[in-house]
Amino acid sequence: MLRPFGAVRQLLRRQRLRAADPHGHGEVGHGSHENKSWFSPGDNDPGGYLFNETPPPPGHSRKWEDWELPYYATGVIAFLMLSIGLSSKPDTNIDTWARNVALKRLEEEEQAAAAAKAQQ
Repeated sequence: MLRPFGAVRQLLRRQRLRAADPHGHGEVGHGSHENKSWFSPGDNDPGGYLFNETPPPPGHSRKWEDWELPYYATGVIAFLMLSIGLSSKPDTNIDTWARNVALKRLEEEEQAAAAAKAQQ
């Protein structure tokens, strides 16, 4: 009879321990994890620079990595292909087609009316 209550007690105890240590680093009281990174063990002191990359000395430019030139060139080429390709695609909008057909029919009706008027 007491066995189900024991399982509930264990479940509540596990949840309480998990709530006290949200990152899942073990039970409470087994070392301090407050200053550790959530993604990897160890300290992470970036030093205030973007990507932890120190700026070059004054008068020098930053040397590009091997991947940067192909990456930027691919981006520029893709942008040019999309902008030129999408701006020169044919107009397949149904509204444009319907307007052209309506204008053509209106012109034919006007010509037929002008021809009938000329015959009278």
